[in-house]
Amino acid sequence: MEHTLTGRHGMFGRHAATTDVASAAPSYQAYQILHVAFTLAPLLAGLDKFFQLLVNWDMYLAPAVVKMLPITAHQFMLVVGVVEIIAGLLVAIRPKIGAYVVALWLLGIICNLLLAANYYDIALRDFGLMLGALALGRLSAEYNK
Repeated sequence: MEHTLTGRHGMFGRHAATTDVASAAPSYQAYQILHVAFTLAPLLAGLDKFFQLLVNWDMYLAPAVVKMLPITAHQFMLVVGVVEIIAGLLVAIRPKIGAYVVALWLLGIICNLLLAANYYDIALRDFGLMLGALALGRLSAEYNK
């Protein structure tokens, strides 16, 4: 099945310019939106761990987690940034796998935020994002064959 923009080989695969009737389906449009969003969001968040233009990410790390680390909170957040960049690239190339990696990553972030006990609102938002990543994984089974 060929699709507009992403084709059957993903966002950057061959056949990216071909179309068919299914490409206009609302579920395919939802897949495209989620695919782009879960590619860009981890990439941008990961890059910002190095520049801290959006926020000082270190403050979100639970004190209990910081105590267990053999490195500083900032060093750990730089590692987190690298992982997020890789996750975003994985979603771009292999959304059937990358979506579930991002969902698990978000689950880890949620657990950290709940341990921090100050960021319940952000944990709730990330729960919604996790559900979106799971939806992308399911839609990828249909649209990224």
